[in-house]
Amino acid sequence: MIVEGAGRATDAPVDEAAALSAAACLFRSLGDPSRLAIVRHLALGEHKVVELTRHLGLAQSTVSAHLACLRDCGLVTSRPQGRASLWSLAATPEVLELLAAAERLLAATGDAVILCPAYGEVPDR
Repeated sequence: MIVEGAGRATDAPVDEAAALSAAACLFRSLGDPSRLAIVRHLALGEHKVVELTRHLGLAQSTVSAHLACLRDCGLVTSRPQGRASLWSLAATPEVLELLAAAERLLAATGDAVILCPAYGEVPDR
């Protein structure tokens, strides 16, 4: 369990180090702005790579690489449609819940994350 009392309780013992490592991997997978934009766009429904490249203004190879990363992390899935593939979110309700929680947390913390000296995007002075 990542946070005491959050989510489902189980009777099985939890390896806290493994759970924390898995959570860190999940957040890193969503930590790239392009991957996060892809996930947010897939929240609207299935899309082909060409549609994602058009919407996001990224190269096809870039979108494909990000989709491969997200697929390897279990966050997206694809199904063939002719010569193309349609991409969609895996575990859609959980991903949408995580994105909504992130938006609530960002609203609660204001500019603190952007101004963070370690991870923020402080403008050059």
